[in-house]
Amino acid sequence: MIPNAYRTLHCNAVRKEHIGQNVTLCGWVNSARDHGGVIFIDLRDREGLTQVVFRPEENAELAAMSHTLRDEDVLQITGKVAARLTGTENAKLGTGDVEIVATECKVLNKADVLPFQLDRELSNEDMRMKYRYLDLRRGRMNYNLRTRHKITNAARNYLDKAGFIEVETPILSNPTPEGARDFLVPARLNPGKFYALPQAPQQYKQLMMVAGLERYFQIARCFRDEDLRADRQPEFTQIDIEASFVTKEDIISLVEGLLFQMFVEAAKVPIGTGAPKQAHFLDIGMAQRADEFIKDTDWETSMKSKIPLPFPRLTYQEAMDRYGSDKPDTRYGNEIVDMADVFANSGFKIFRSTIENGGVVRAINAKGFAGITTGQMIRLNEIATQAGMKVKQLAFIKVERDANGVLEYKSPLWKFFSEDEQKALIAKLGVEENDIVFFYAGTWQEACDILGRVRIEIANMMELTKGSSKLNFLWVVDFPLLAHDAETQSWVAVHHPFTRPKTEDIPLMEAGEYAKVRAEAYDVVLNGYELGGGSIRIHEKDLQAKLFSVLGVTEEEQAHKFGHILDAFRFGAPPHGGLALGLDRIAMLVSGEDSIREVIAFPKNNKGSDLMTDSPTNIDFKTLREIYIQSTYKEKSSPVAPQPESK
Repeated sequence: MIPNAYRTLHCNAVRKEHIGQNVTLCGWVNSARDHGGVIFIDLRDREGLTQVVFRPEENAELAAMSHTLRDEDVLQITGKVAARLTGTENAKLGTGDVEIVATECKVLNKADVLPFQLDRELSNEDMRMKYRYLDLRRGRMNYNLRTRHKITNAARNYLDKAGFIEVETPILSNPTPEGARDFLVPARLNPGKFYALPQAPQQYKQLMMVAGLERYFQIARCFRDEDLRADRQPEFTQIDIEASFVTKEDIISLVEGLLFQMFVEAAKVPIGTGAPKQAHFLDIGMAQRADEFIKDTDWETSMKSKIPLPFPRLTYQEAMDRYGSDKPDTRYGNEIVDMADVFANSGFKIFRSTIENGGVVRAINAKGFAGITTGQMIRLNEIATQAGMKVKQLAFIKVERDANGVLEYKSPLWKFFSEDEQKALIAKLGVEENDIVFFYAGTWQEACDILGRVRIEIANMMELTKGSSKLNFLWVVDFPLLAHDAETQSWVAVHHPFTRPKTEDIPLMEAGEYAKVRAEAYDVVLNGYELGGGSIRIHEKDLQAKLFSVLGVTEEEQAHKFGHILDAFRFGAPPHGGLALGLDRIAMLVSGEDSIREVIAFPKNNKGSDLMTDSPTNIDFKTLREIYIQSTYKEKSSPVAPQPESK
């Protein structure tokens, strides 16, 4: 940090070599302690802490004033650096060998009593959001925002060195078919018309490829009006990348190197600025003096052991078959196993008939989980029902020993299986004592959805990833291009309508066999989270128009909604492709958090509201009239309390 008129050093820069020097620091009172009239305060700025001591025998007036200081007062302290007394050093702090003996103290601003204590975790999230500027003073939040800055800067530097040009695209644009609702903005100068805030810069970045920029990136703000959850916000940031004359392998190689470099830079953020909430991927002890550790560490070598390159790959089919998810967490087992070969000719009618009618019988062996509680079993059945299970409860086999030490297979199903089926089941699933096996018989999609959710919930119940610092990156490739929507009886794009079908599958699309067409698409996944997704794009006008027609977009609608990009493809569009990474989600994972709200400076709550600024808010009639808007929403009137009858 550059010295200025207010201070000569920041609060984490004072070291033994400064002993005997006069220094000036600025910051907040982190804590104050009275040791028999000698006042100690920890002065904090964004970099860390320094202990300051006020001694009555050296300056009685200053010591008396120090008694009036309280937490979060803003101070300017001048004093002499001294060694701490032997035995009072603090090995957890970079400044732990020294202290400042105050000779001057200027109160720059007094602080009122805070609505909550900054040194404690606060479970009331609404309170944190209302006073977010206070919440951000805490060490953990300081660490998160510094980490986000580091990985954003790493991305910019990496892409710049790779020849990419950063270009901003419009925020006010047309609605786009990205799968969520658009935020609409009335256009006052064009009455009755609206802009849409971009869900992604998809069409603009493709048009830049037509324009010959060849390599583009943007730290892009995006907006989606959708239901919120821990890893979603109505406004979010993505690292948007597009390149011409590239193959899928080129994009994958580029992104692997980019992510590796982002994690290297995240690892360099000093832990001293605030401990991560969860296990850190470098397993650095919180007592480590991070600034000294950084100086002596080869970060590239350290991270190569954590992030081996290239990342493993799974096809979409493999990921769904084994994990029931297209963003699988591979840090633990409990994989889904196809049991068709065991039960194809079974005497158990439900399993046999399901297979004969084109369905599947799948199972998960939750090893060591036979001690599942009644409450946990109820929860698993709730999860399965929410995922689409039509029966009342999951079929299961629990393996435990009885009072005589005999191994028992406890299940209403076991007696319906032949001896050969029982042996085959045990062998295929590796069933042992204290295991519990869950089954599902139904359609392939149902089995994926239900057992995929059950697998994750079992891992949570068994705490299989608790304290884990593993980084299990992988690619999921060969997605289907299209999916059939049973409700509307129409085909929809699995990614977006600009995704290119695999060249060898284009004849299948021409033949109308849409379910078999695979996309030249790829998602990068980390520990069960999709970090980003991309594809090689369509660059030919006729092929793009064909895909639009399959999606039910008429020629008139194509001309109205997509005429600009179809026209552009007529003038020599190069082959191109790209990918977008979720910056918020990456920042969340490298910071050891489980919600992206913890890595966004001023997020919305789970209702899409900013409690600090009271946003969204009501707009007065005059303002609405100027933009030709009339609200039809009427608030529900509060029920009137019954009044006592008059006598």
